[in-house]
Amino acid sequence: MHKLKAVLLAAGEGKRLRPVTARVPKPLLPAGDKAIIGHICDYLRRNGVDEIGIVVHCHENKFREMFAKDADVKLIHQDTPRGTGDALRCARNFCNEEFLCLNGDIVFDEGFLKEVLEEGKKNGNAVMGCVQVENPQEYGVVEQANGKLIKIHEKAKGAGNWINAGIYYFTPAIFDALEKIHISPRGEYELTEAINMLGENRGVLCRNFSGFWLDVGRPWDLLKANAFMLSKIQRRIEGEVEEYAVVKGNVVIEPGTVVRSGTYIIGPAYIGSACELGPNSFIRPSTCIGNKCHVGNASEIKNSILMEDARAPHFNYVGDSIICSGVNLGAGTKIANLRIDGKDVKSFVQGERVNTQLRKFGAIIGENTKIGINCSINPGTVISEDCMIGAGKVLEAQYYAPGTIIM
Repeated sequence: MHKLKAVLLAAGEGKRLRPVTARVPKPLLPAGDKAIIGHICDYLRRNGVDEIGIVVHCHENKFREMFAKDADVKLIHQDTPRGTGDALRCARNFCNEEFLCLNGDIVFDEGFLKEVLEEGKKNGNAVMGCVQVENPQEYGVVEQANGKLIKIHEKAKGAGNWINAGIYYFTPAIFDALEKIHISPRGEYELTEAINMLGENRGVLCRNFSGFWLDVGRPWDLLKANAFMLSKIQRRIEGEVEEYAVVKGNVVIEPGTVVRSGTYIIGPAYIGSACELGPNSFIRPSTCIGNKCHVGNASEIKNSILMEDARAPHFNYVGDSIICSGVNLGAGTKIANLRIDGKDVKSFVQGERVNTQLRKFGAIIGENTKIGINCSINPGTVISEDCMIGAGKVLEAQYYAPGTIIM
């Protein structure tokens, strides 16, 4: 009997998300109660996929740690990241019949996968999932007619707003096309060129989807992904909740965590294992707190992600922010998330100032950075990994490079 397989493309660096991806690959970033790629694997399993191949390169050891106990997952090494086309070529020996293929860093409603899979099984053709976005020029714009692909136009203006969503059902013919592609102007082997070859004879079906889909391309996208996945969780309390602590709504509290008296948690929220919350802390909706975190007395966390071993131990405010592993906020340090003039917050991608198009956005603080007491961090600030910020500093909305010391 034919085993249904899937290939996840997860070898990229995720440069635009730095410092969040400085030491963690983008597919392993948290969104709700598990990593982005963990949700994709769950979707695949629930839809009958027997084996999952993950093409990896950057931080490969992190993938090995995560999937060490998953017998249905095989890691496929890509020697040098040379684009999505080359990544899929690496999986040729893994797939010998029809298979699913997905980008490993997208967050979407499970129904999208079901539709692409059903379309492929029904027609026996290659299928490409498509979604509408407001900024199609940043993606591969899909030209289609009568449900069939005409051409994917890479980052084209004026070609419509349906884009390639990175969810595919392929036949083995894709591997023959991949052998014919050339290096693109970006210096990569592009999967889209091979798909265009298949589409020359109208051999690729387009499955348009109107539900939730998100390419996690910038740090604030991770907050949107997190909020979406948290909206799906069901209440589960396995840690200890002391008397006079309040837990409202769909909240997950993992084993080994202690929620101390006076703490107030409003779901949806996820609290990992071995955490200490309170006494008298406030966790607001759409917050994800990783394992071994400490949110202490009079600290408030709202619509944010605290990664493993992050600490907001006394009198802290963290709003609409991403706090990476090992970060410590000194007593009284606050992260502002709203400009006093109410305008969109501007932040930084690869050191370049950009408009987040968000009225509320706090800060990004990279791994192992230490912030002194009573610091004020303005909206849009990006502090890279391994920085040290002394007591009482006011940080303007700037980009601070790795290892910055301000005393």
